[in-house]
Amino acid sequence: MSEFAVGGSAFLLDGRPVRLLSGALHYFRVHEAQWGHRLAMLRAMGLNCVETYVPWNLHQPGPGVFRDVPAVGRFLDAVRDAGLWAIVRPGPYICAEWENGGLPAWLTGALGTRARTRDERYLGHVRNWFCRLLPEIVSRQPDRGGPVIMVQVENEYGSYGSDTGYLEELAGLLRTAGVTVPLFTSDGPEDHMLTGGSLPGVLATVNFGSHAREAFETLRRHRPEGPLMCMEFWCGWFDHWAGEHVVRDPAEAAEALREILECGASVNLYMAHGGTSFGGWAGANRGGGELHEGPLEPDVTSYDYDAPVDEYGRPTEKFWRLREVLSAYHPGPLPAPPPRPAVLGAPAGAVLPDWAPLTGVLEALGGPETVAPVPPTFEELGVTRGVVRYTVDVPGPRQPYPLTVRGLRDLAVVYVDGERAGVLTEEEPRLKEPVAGPARVELWVESLGRVNYGPRLGEAKGVTGGILHERQYLHGVRARGLDLDAFADGVAAVPFGAPPEEGAPGLYRGTVTVRGAGDARLELPGLTRGFVWINGFCLGRYWSAGPQRSLYVPGPVLREGENEVWLLELQETGPDRPAPRLLPA
Repeated sequence: MSEFAVGGSAFLLDGRPVRLLSGALHYFRVHEAQWGHRLAMLRAMGLNCVETYVPWNLHQPGPGVFRDVPAVGRFLDAVRDAGLWAIVRPGPYICAEWENGGLPAWLTGALGTRARTRDERYLGHVRNWFCRLLPEIVSRQPDRGGPVIMVQVENEYGSYGSDTGYLEELAGLLRTAGVTVPLFTSDGPEDHMLTGGSLPGVLATVNFGSHAREAFETLRRHRPEGPLMCMEFWCGWFDHWAGEHVVRDPAEAAEALREILECGASVNLYMAHGGTSFGGWAGANRGGGELHEGPLEPDVTSYDYDAPVDEYGRPTEKFWRLREVLSAYHPGPLPAPPPRPAVLGAPAGAVLPDWAPLTGVLEALGGPETVAPVPPTFEELGVTRGVVRYTVDVPGPRQPYPLTVRGLRDLAVVYVDGERAGVLTEEEPRLKEPVAGPARVELWVESLGRVNYGPRLGEAKGVTGGILHERQYLHGVRARGLDLDAFADGVAAVPFGAPPEEGAPGLYRGTVTVRGAGDARLELPGLTRGFVWINGFCLGRYWSAGPQRSLYVPGPVLREGENEVWLLELQETGPDRPAPRLLPA
């Protein structure tokens, strides 16, 4: 039986001082068949611990509906088998550049800013969720032969709120459920964040990418005692659609890590291996500086994060630089990296002979149509990730006037009397050409990812303000949602036909024949924006806006011979669109 504890200014394992050399790896961003390989890569880099979040919304898609919560336990078992310790950050909020910061949209849609407070309606849902989740963690603590040595109370709460009573409630829930290992909080190394996000008697850690000595000095002003730990050392960063690809110089990252360790501190590399936001689960941020109130910046599907182990599981130059620094703190020679998983044997082009218009897909897989005086939000329609079709009539006769969508989140492809009239965004919510009445207007509105950080966490999606013709609201709005989860059971109900020559939006279906199944990347030239499934596994969103130009296909998703492909194009394809191609990763 082992015991992990906080003693004085050190972590103690069975009474002996230890330093945690941890790396973040999210089990939900890595195909389960590849967990063992990625964990072995972390060991080869010189780490003795792995850290993971748990996304509530992935495991509870609706009130009282739970999905594969035991995956958490299976991952922790894999961590034990890999010879690593585990730090678990169960939320309820996780950030993680994940849809809605891990909070279920059905919850934040109903509660708004009452989430992440002591509001009893919110805490009641948290208790129900923790009753399902925590047994997977509690049963894998060291006194039961498991790897879990620390558990987080919420996440970076000082960046959001100051209800420390809420944090006390969460800490109490964790202890009551049987968590006996040390609890901790993590926040930015700023006075107001540590004041709002830390708890007496609970280890406080800090998150940063550089200037370790300054960060730890700030922490020491708040906590004169206790181990020093950087819970998130940002050795890379993430990308936004239509933005630049972000990289960090490997040598500079290695020197920043060296400074942390020279302070006598423990560290968690965020990310050691980023993985992929499969299934359309990538979140979004708000730009506009430190207040995070500006334009929406949706996150790309890849969560490579410029991490030392890249999205495909390969060691990068940063891996070797960080390994060199970490090796000085390892009791013996580091293990060699494991052999790379199999790579696709040969390029393969997809053949997509079947097509269904978006309307047909909506009729087959969408929810019921509602009629209301004003447009319902995605949350009111029960849509998490996907699209909603809003239909409204412009009465007439009347002169042409501007048509504006107030509170649009996030993007709408607009049709007037069946003809495409434009694409609207939150920043450009007005059609360029005025609309005369009578006319029928359709808006196919897509969520590009819910905000995962800052004061606008939990904001609604869809048309949240109204549809105006000149200054007049249009009422009697019909709405119908198409959630990505509706594709989980297949597309057998969709009425397919031959694809149109002009490359219209819709659901394309076909196959790709594989020889030598293994890790691959899917290139989608000539396509604009949408989602792809291979053998029912959703690879995530693609978008010609870049900077991401292809999608990662884990080898375990593919099989020898024929593989089924579904491609949901939401805007348009090029007139001479080449076939999507699988290429060796």
